[in-house]
Amino acid sequence: MADHSMNKRRTRRQPRPLDAARLEELALAYVARFATSTGKLEGYLARKLRERGWEGESPPDPAAIAARFADRGYIDDESYARSRAEGLLRRGYGARRIDETLRGAGIGGALREAVGPGEGARRAAALRLARKRRFGPFAPEPPDRERCEKQIAAMVRAGHGFEQARAVIMAASVGEAEEWAAEAPHD
Repeated sequence: MADHSMNKRRTRRQPRPLDAARLEELALAYVARFATSTGKLEGYLARKLRERGWEGESPPDPAAIAARFADRGYIDDESYARSRAEGLLRRGYGARRIDETLRGAGIGGALREAVGPGEGARRAAALRLARKRRFGPFAPEPPDRERCEKQIAAMVRAGHGFEQARAVIMAASVGEAEEWAAEAPHD
C-alpha cells in the first residue's frame, strides 16, 4: 500500500520580510525586465510590501524609489506612454481604450492627452480593427442588422467612438471605408 502522507501538500514557506536593500533590488530587477512607468513601479513595490512585510528601520517609500529611478533615467513615463499608445493603435484599439490603459499605468492626464491619437490615427485604427476582425465591409458576406449592431458594440468596447464604429461598419464597400479613413486630417 502506498503511504498517503507523501501526497499531502507542502506548506509554502513564508518569504522573508523586505528591508531597504531588498526593496531596491526588487525595483531594479523589475525595471530591468519590464518597460514600465513610475506608477506601475510604485504599484509593484506596494504589492510586494503587502505580500512580504517590512522589517526596515524607517517606513518604506515606494514613491521615492520610483521618483529616484525616473531621475536616473531608468524609467521614462513619456516614452512608455508613447510606446503603449502606438502599440495599441497598431492593434486597432481606440482612443478611449488607450487613455484607460495609460491611466491604469499611472500616467498623468496631461501626458495622456499629449500622446493620445489624433483623428487620422483614430480612423486608421478603427479601420484596422474592422479589417482584422472581418467587420462590416470586410466580412465575407454583408452582415444583417443584428450582426452590424454586435460589430459596432465590439468596436465601442475596443475604445472607438460610436460614430467612428458606425461609419466603418455601415460602409457599403471596403473602398468607402478606406476613403472615410483617408479623409481625416493627418496629425
